Amino acid sequence: MSSLALGPVAAFDVADPSFSITSDEVHAARERSWYATTPYGIAVLRYEQFSRLLKHPKLRQGSVAWPAHNGVTEGPFAQWFASWILNKEGEEHHRLRRLMNPAFSPKLIGSLVPRFQALANELVDNFAEPYRCEFVSEFAEPYAARVIAIMLGIPEDEWKVISTEAATMGLCLGVTLGKDLPKIEAALQRLYEYCDALITDRRANPREDFVTALVKASREEDGRLSDTELRDAMVLLIFGGFDTTRNQLGLAMQTFMAHLDQWRLLAERPELGGKAVEEVMRVNPTVRWVTREVLEDFEYEGVPLKAGTTVHLYSESAGTDPRVFDGSFDITAERKPHFGFGGGAHHCLGHFVARSDMSEALPLLARRMRDPHALPGATWLPDSGNTGPIQLPIGFTPAR
Repeated sequence: MSSLALGPVAAFDVADPSFSITSDEVHAARERSWYATTPYGIAVLRYEQFSRLLKHPKLRQGSVAWPAHNGVTEGPFAQWFASWILNKEGEEHHRLRRLMNPAFSPKLIGSLVPRFQALANELVDNFAEPYRCEFVSEFAEPYAARVIAIMLGIPEDEWKVISTEAATMGLCLGVTLGKDLPKIEAALQRLYEYCDALITDRRANPREDFVTALVKASREEDGRLSDTELRDAMVLLIFGGFDTTRNQLGLAMQTFMAHLDQWRLLAERPELGGKAVEEVMRVNPTVRWVTREVLEDFEYEGVPLKAGTTVHLYSESAGTDPRVFDGSFDITAERKPHFGFGGGAHHCLGHFVARSDMSEALPLLARRMRDPHALPGATWLPDSGNTGPIQLPIGFTPAR
């Protein structure tokens, strides 16, 4: 753990892959102060300050600076990263969001829910062994990738294309970005080619699916998405939708294995699937921090913040802040909102998709995988940025 106490305020070396954003040291620092310092700027540790700074008018969305923080300032990946709707502000952000919103409509996603249920059952049926599984490769990865395939209207047997390239792209949000850049850019090029072919097909053969909705995205006052914007948006959907769901399902299993009473309750009451997703994302979110950048010099609670400073808002630390939450994990509890999907104008565009597919998967898993427990051999991504299991062997009692 790379941290150093400086009086009441800790200093975190978040660029160190061994740094753990959910460690006891971080929680102890939260008790001393609402913030810590980092090589990038500051880390916000408490719920109240997180909530206020998330939407502060003197801060902008800050992820745009992430490549530069890791020494990546040019090339295909830097250009694609800068194109994200997440990294746009003002009217440009509003224009892209208005054009893309119809593709994420609850009606379109809701019509796919029965297919999510059937998919989850199929994957559990196909576990190689009846009393154990490698959860990532046998469930989380194919489930997340095939959900994306269903949305895109492509054959589900092409899911490995999605999972392989999107998993590699997911490395861009980790602290090893600089080292991983060559394979990230190779995966990006392959996804560009895949999406270009898909867009060409939907223009010639429109369907009732997500891609066609994006291709048709248009308002008279806004104009259509450009070809580059369309392709970049689709790559972001494949990467973001896959990476988040795969990681969050693995983190959900980690959490429920520590709270088996709640797992049994979820099996008995599948209608709690939605609340289970919210509670897991409060205490164990895959998005470990939300990023903002200071637009102009100002002072916040006695701390001077200079223009250009990166502000990392720690979502797990805020979501478990004892000033706000009681320390329990309870899928029936009424809670203040978590920050697993960000917030404000940049609230995750695909949140309804993630909530829908996970709220279907978790109750089904609870019914079919009783008394799950971790087996040796788990490996994990670094516990910063976006995290989750690489491998997660689980033993369980199959439902009779």
